[in-house]
Parts: sequence; structure tokens; C-alpha cells
Amino acid sequence: MAENKAVHVVLLPWSAFGHLMPHFQLAIALAKAGVHVSFISTPKNLHRLPGIPPSLSPFITLVPIPLPKLPGDPLPEGAEATVDIPFDKIPFLKLALDLAEPSVRKFVADHPHPPDWMIVDFNATWICDISREFGIPIVFFRVLSPGFLAFFAHVLGSGLPLSEIGSLMSPPIIGGSTVAFRRHEAAKIHADLFEKNDSGMSDRERVTKIISASRAIAVRSCYEFDVDYLKLYSNYCGKRVIPLGFLPPEKPQKSEFEADSPWKSTFEWLDHQNPQSVVFVGFGSECKLTKDQIHKIARGLELSELPFLWSLRKPDWAGDSDALPAGFQDRTAERGIVSMGWAPQMEILGHPAIGGCFFHGGWGSAIEALQFGHRLVLLPFIVDQPLNARLLVEKGVAVEVERKEEDGSFSGEDIAKALKEAMASEEGEKIRRRATEMSAIFGDTKLNQRYIEEFVEFLKNGDSNQ
Repeated sequence: MAENKAVHVVLLPWSAFGHLMPHFQLAIALAKAGVHVSFISTPKNLHRLPGIPPSLSPFITLVPIPLPKLPGDPLPEGAEATVDIPFDKIPFLKLALDLAEPSVRKFVADHPHPPDWMIVDFNATWICDISREFGIPIVFFRVLSPGFLAFFAHVLGSGLPLSEIGSLMSPPIIGGSTVAFRRHEAAKIHADLFEKNDSGMSDRERVTKIISASRAIAVRSCYEFDVDYLKLYSNYCGKRVIPLGFLPPEKPQKSEFEADSPWKSTFEWLDHQNPQSVVFVGFGSECKLTKDQIHKIARGLELSELPFLWSLRKPDWAGDSDALPAGFQDRTAERGIVSMGWAPQMEILGHPAIGGCFFHGGWGSAIEALQFGHRLVLLPFIVDQPLNARLLVEKGVAVEVERKEEDGSFSGEDIAKALKEAMASEEGEKIRRRATEMSAIFGDTKLNQRYIEEFVEFLKNGDSNQ
């Protein structure tokens, strides 16, 4: 690649916000390094992204690709991301995005400065054909934790029968580790990843095809945190694995809100709480909690007697009724706040009153919380969350809510126990100290920047870095 030629990359994320946001954060980081980024997604998803800083707008182009209609319209009107649809409709979203291949091909063919690289997610297997046709190399950006990636690469290469859920409960790949699925988790994850779905292809087939076509695999982690699993993943998949750092969102400079903002009173309440005493509760928009789960979380918070701030996305099943148990907010009014809908999460996490986070164990949420050195209480539900939970417990920064092995059930008492252990016990003090140590890695701007600089050098030099 010529010295004076600016690198141009295409970013093509899967349409889930746990994927869109890391790709956007990578776009921002690359733009700061002078790389030109074409960020491709559907119009609605692009509109939902944070604003691009004016200084970076010459380097980032948002490329809207309309989501094709499927026969019979199995997706709700206006649905363009997983947050818009029930879990069982997700394969149809994959199928619709498969039909977007001609639009992406045309963009690549018509662009006056063809991409030097395509940085892609797991779903768009057709990008492999575009790569071969135009001679553009692929980097597979995996937004999941190295522990999850290494575990699955190990399972796929182990010779264990993939038709059996026991393959996902195999002995951990690092001696003494607990990073493996439990029986109640294995059946669900097996169906999600290994069985052919309504898109016509299993997720395992998609991942395998993208890995095979990729020049390298980029991972959102760093050696300072997870050297063992990063090395194992590279060995198992047979590809160069490039850590990107954690791509942490920028910390807010201040947490001031206008007088008419609904969040002004919440932050005034936080200002009156003791330092590191409040638990921030947030299960995000992708984790669609049932009525029973929400009520058990509420009971756990009530029994814990800890101050809390709960950001709750009103579930579809609630309709016009209250999603919370009767009388819960009255009984906890003096020490807790429940806010429905969007929340300024980074401003909340940055407030000195926040000391712990109670959430599902998603990798992006863990990165945000550990950037501030918060203790973690984890209640995992889907995909990578269970393995993330075990990894974070092993790292000494988290407590996982106990569940029954046979069916994964839990109670409000189980939640209260985990919250008290993390926030109000001697063991919790050890977790706090360890989380503070981790913040020096997750929140280290220079460290994370160094990983991006090394990745940019790889993009500039290509095969010479092999």
C-alpha cells in the first residue's frame, strides 16, 4: 500500500446494538488515526448511532443500505435490529440482511476509492464472495470476550459430537477454570448456534465461513487482561488474532442536566448518596426479561436493603400496566429509583455514588463498568453471557447469582445474597479492590490507543505484519 494513500475500510456490523456500538467505537478510533471508514448499516440503525464528532466527519461516511423485504413480511414494520423483534424472529433478520448483498456489492464496485479492507461481523457470509471478486482482504471483528471465543473454537476443533449438548459442557480449556456452560444453558446455546435456523444457515456455519475467508481476527480485549484466552483462541482458529484494546466509550466530562431534564432529579438524588454505595441495575435493550424475572430482580433489590438505581426498559408484555410488583416502588422509595426507558449510562457509571453494577454479563456492559472500577453482580441469560460471567468471577471482579443446575431457576433471595456479597461483605471489599485494579487497564486511554495504533499499522502493511 502506497505511503501517501489513506487507508479506506468498510465496517459491516450485525444489526444488534451489542455489535453496532463496538463497530461504531472502532470507526471512531480508526478515524482518529486518519483511516477513512465507510460504516454500512440500515437507515434506522445509522440514525440510532451517536453523533460523529465534527472533527472526524471527513473520515467517517455512514452508508445506508435499505433492509430488503422478505416474502410474507415475517418482520414487523420498521424492524431493522434485534431490539425491534422477538428472539424467534432474529433468523429472519439475518435472512433479510443476506438479501442486502447486491447493495453492498454495488457500493464497493462504484466507490471511487475502493476499500483496502472489509471489517465484518459473523452474519454476512456473502462478503466472502465480494472479497474474492474485488481482491479486498477481510478482517473478522469479533465483539465477544476471548474466553467465549476460545471455548467455542476449542469445542469446534475437539472432535466432540456437536449434535450433543454435552459438547458445550466439556472440561474447561484452562485447568481449574469454570468457563464452560451449565446444563440448563447448554441446550439453549446449542440450538442457537449449531442448529440450522429460518435463515437457512446455522450461526456456526456463518462463523466458520467468515473465519476461513479472513486475513485476521480482531478481538475487543488486550493481553494485559486476558493473555491466556487470546493465545488459545489464536491457536485454535489458526488465524492471526489482533487485540484492539477495549474500545471504551469516552468518559463524560460532567453530569449536568438542564432544569427540565427528567434526569436532573435523579442525579441530585445520587449526589446525596454515600460514595460507592449505589448499585446500578441495567439489563439493556436486547435482554427481554419476562414478568417473573423482573419481579424476582425487584424482590432481590428489596431484600438486599441496598440503595439502587434501576434503568428498566418497559417490556412489551407490560402494555399500559406497571411492569413492577405492586407496591415495590413505594416500599423502596427512600433508597431506590426505577427509571423507565433510555438512561445516560456513562454519566451514571461515572458518578461517585455508584459502586456496583447488576446486569446480564454482556461483554460491552462489563467493559463500561470496569472502566470505572465497579464491582459486578451478574445474572446471565443468553449467548456469551454465561461464559463472560464465569470469566469475570475468575478475574476476581464479579459475583454470579446462584441458580439451580437442572433448570437455571433463581429467586429474589439468590439475587439479594449476591448483591450483599459484592457490596457489603469482606469478600466484596476484595472484589472492589480488584475492580479498581482492572480500571487501570480498561480505562487506560494510552494503553487502548496503543492497540489501535498497532491495528492501523497492520491495515497499512498487510501481509508484511504476518
